[in-house]
Amino acid sequence: MEAYALGPARRGRRRTRAAGSLLSRAAILLFISAFLVQVPSSVGHLVRLPRAFRLTKDSVKIVGSTRFPVKAYVMLHQKSPHVLCVTQQLRNAELIDPSFQWYGPKGKVVSENRTAQITSTGSLVFQNFEESMSGIYTCFLEYKPTVEEIVKRLQLKYAIYAYREPHYYYQFTARYHAAPCNSIYNISFEKKLLQILSKLLLDLSCEISLLKSECHRVKMQRAGLQNELFFAFSVSSLDTEKGPKPCTDHNCEPYKRLFKAKNLIERFFNQQVEILGRRAEQLPQIYYIEGTLQMVWINRCFPGYGMNVQQHPKCPECCVICSPGSYNPRDGIHCLQCNSSLVYGAKTCL
Repeated sequence: MEAYALGPARRGRRRTRAAGSLLSRAAILLFISAFLVQVPSSVGHLVRLPRAFRLTKDSVKIVGSTRFPVKAYVMLHQKSPHVLCVTQQLRNAELIDPSFQWYGPKGKVVSENRTAQITSTGSLVFQNFEESMSGIYTCFLEYKPTVEEIVKRLQLKYAIYAYREPHYYYQFTARYHAAPCNSIYNISFEKKLLQILSKLLLDLSCEISLLKSECHRVKMQRAGLQNELFFAFSVSSLDTEKGPKPCTDHNCEPYKRLFKAKNLIERFFNQQVEILGRRAEQLPQIYYIEGTLQMVWINRCFPGYGMNVQQHPKCPECCVICSPGSYNPRDGIHCLQCNSSLVYGAKTCL
């Protein structure tokens, strides 16, 4: 069965490589005809490939404790795990006449609430978790261990946090020998380069964004003064629903699509070498400078969120909403300390 399953996958990969190769070569030929760009080989390196965050199986149902608040994490705008109003010891025990009362940041939680519901067994479930729902939740449990015994009362606390996946992307930099810095050919070259790269990544639902394009005069040791274009662009993943094709399998995960995009960009530059390296003519006016293509993998959290493996060890690679006493004003990684911040998800320190 395994051998049979691998065959189509390999053929699919060959088809993908072939399609990417054809598109790259077509793009390069277009590049040559428009600008005669000479691009020697140079590729960067993968700095970090993140693991997709997945909560462990034991977090599908959250069990409480009488000793400390139990932390639970709910992805923004998603349904939460079941938060049980029992301890681990009582989870499989028989409870006589149990009663449950839940209280949250906004007061008592009632079962008729459309966003936060209480099941018949006392579990708390959120249907569409919002930032404002983050906070401390308390369940008061009353029950009898046996019919003859008196009623026992427990108070269980939970710290429930909204979280989001990081906003991660590749940042590329490259340099080109250029026409004079006031030349219109440099501007045309920049537009054509971005068009080709965007077309190259179209089926991956990835977006190319220009971060910088500057022309400078550079003094070389043996070549005197030269004009050079300094390019910086980012490659980020779009929502799969916004892409040109529906995407439903595991390869739709953003970091996997970005990894494929990185490979296509590397191949694009390498194939320019293969095609243009055979040219006997003199170098054109605009061409790629060997060794200048560099790549960096960047993680960022949205404002009001941050990563903290010490504070949130069960959610180490996700962006958790900033707790009171902290804030994140921009696309950073960590929540910063702010004693005057009294809300979850603060974006400013007031």
